Amino acid sequence: MHLIQGMTSNNTKKRKLNRSAGWQKRQNEHNEFLKKMGVSDKPSNYRSDMPDLSVRKMPKTSDSICSNGLKKETQSYTGNEIAGIVTTHKSNLMPIRKDNKNAAIDAANMRR
Repeated sequence: MHLIQGMTSNNTKKRKLNRSAGWQKRQNEHNEFLKKMGVSDKPSNYRSDMPDLSVRKMPKTSDSICSNGLKKETQSYTGNEIAGIVTTHKSNLMPIRKDNKNAAIDAANMRR
């Protein structure tokens, strides 16, 4: 009969531990020490009380989300500033403002 890979024996019977002569004495001393320190070998049946979950520990808050302030007014061009667009040399397009009439004259004379 062949063994499974990695096994060295097909005998899986659990053997009884051979304890030394003073083992039981040392085990009793150890158990007495644990009892003196407050460690019990049996679990206690003590169960802590269930917390009272019906009481809120936080103050009531609203579910509404407030805004972050007033929204800035969006800028939009009204058409009041630009008088027109002129073409200078080398096909350069320049906007001309209404308050600066000299810019239109300079552009017509190819000054800028």
